[in-house]
Amino acid sequence: MVAAIDRCLSLLEALAPEAEGLSLGELARRLDLPKSATHRMLATLMQRGYVRQDPVSQDYSLSLRLALLAFRYLDGRQLPDAAQTVLDRLARETGEYCRLAVVEGEALVWIARAQGATQGLRYDPDMGQEVVLHATATGKAWLASLPEEEALRIACARGFRPPAHARKRLVTGVVELRQQLAETRRRGYGLAVEEGEAGIVALAVAFRAWDAAAAPVAGTLSVAGPLTRLHRDRYDEIAAALARAARDLCGLWSVRRRQKRAMPRAPTSRRAAVPRTRAERTPRVAAR
Repeated sequence: MVAAIDRCLSLLEALAPEAEGLSLGELARRLDLPKSATHRMLATLMQRGYVRQDPVSQDYSLSLRLALLAFRYLDGRQLPDAAQTVLDRLARETGEYCRLAVVEGEALVWIARAQGATQGLRYDPDMGQEVVLHATATGKAWLASLPEEEALRIACARGFRPPAHARKRLVTGVVELRQQLAETRRRGYGLAVEEGEAGIVALAVAFRAWDAAAAPVAGTLSVAGPLTRLHRDRYDEIAAALARAARDLCGLWSVRRRQKRAMPRAPTSRRAAVPRTRAERTPRVAAR
């Protein structure tokens, strides 16, 4: 059962970036599975509405059902609504692309964005991209907020492979990462210059779930834009805007936390105890 679930999730991940879909043969090749097993999984996912098949090409692609589940989940946590106002203001102040990522286990996941560039070059990356912790401002900001031993363990577990479109590679192992995290703590923000993507500079800060030094980090805020516009002399200005936005978001997160605690819980449904008859209370004696 576990292996079947793992294969099914791998299939969904293989289809996720393929807007035009993939053929049965290509999917089977990527998953290293027989076509028959791949076809059975696809048939089940189509029946449940998660996969569709093009009637002309016969290729398979994801439906929007997974996206719908994601939106329902985010709405339930009230994350985008609480953050969008802060993100929009940050984008207006900096005139650049701003994103919010939240901590999910031992990773970061992008959940909201705002575009502040109104002219010239616009950086508009895919929100579905993985946050490469050692090579992004966002990842460094979060890792720097953790105890060093924990940060290094998480980074080493994920490996130090470079992002697909990176130009520079500053962190190739533990020694460089330790240096980068020390610089991030000293500066007060994460910085990536063409590490995550060629021609792009990004700055990021972490924010906590409530206003206390012991509070866990809830996520990160980042500002990114073209190298030709995000010069070094703008770093202080952007860092200050990020710090203000992080304080505002921390306040919103703590309010949401208190509201969640104050929400009444639905009563637990319990079956009423039914009194047993005398015969039921009397232990049975096995026939001999």
